[in-house]
Amino acid sequence: MTFGEQVIAFFETLQFNIPLPNGIEAMNPYRQPATMDAVRKYYTKYYSDSNPRTFIVGINPGRHGAGKTGIAFTDTVRLEERCQIEHNLQPTTELSSEYIYSVVDAMGGPEAFFSRFYLTSVSPIGFTRNGKNYNYYDSTAMLQATSSFMM
Repeated sequence: MTFGEQVIAFFETLQFNIPLPNGIEAMNPYRQPATMDAVRKYYTKYYSDSNPRTFIVGINPGRHGAGKTGIAFTDTVRLEERCQIEHNLQPTTELSSEYIYSVVDAMGGPEAFFSRFYLTSVSPIGFTRNGKNYNYYDSTAMLQATSSFMM
């Protein structure tokens, strides 16, 4: 099984059933068929091998980036324009994605970069509060609720 196939299998079976503090909602983009279609295309295109890679680990998905695409540090615009992955997701942009893809470009573009690096997050599930991004460490109650999921 390739690295990409392993990642796809993980996301296809990812469950998040943890009670969260009041007012905080979980974003599990992997339940959305259009997101999973994009995830499969991306990981098949860039990770259909068993190359060793350096992991670059972020916090948790933002609502305009991986919260939509299911791909860490990747918004829908970069997914289409930089990764050449067609999708049926609503156009979104995220500042972290803009920055990361400037690094990807400086290191030779997506093919060269993704053959050596894997972008991921401590939590593959994103969180919101009052419609805005919320991080797992933004409150003690949130950290306590989610820490067992991320270990």
